[in-house]
Amino acid sequence: MNTKLHAITDQSGRLLSFFMTAGQISDYTGAAALLDSLPGAQWMLGDRGYDADWFRDALEAKGIKALHSRMEISRKTGQIRQEKI
Repeated sequence: MNTKLHAITDQSGRLLSFFMTAGQISDYTGAAALLDSLPGAQWMLGDRGYDADWFRDALEAKGIKALHSRMEISRKTGQIRQEKI
């Protein structure tokens, strides 16, 4: 058995909030649990496990741009490249 930690951090990586789930539970569960505790932000960086239309819509409603697997972010420059769909 394993666990997952779903975390919200600030831009410096300092922990603001977290939620723990069993390892086999969908990342959507962690996303839903932390949604109301998201601070005001311009964007949110997440991995593919958080890439769902309902989550993107919820972020957009809060004025937050989602940067998940649909966006390609250069590891060298940090620049956002064209969206891949």
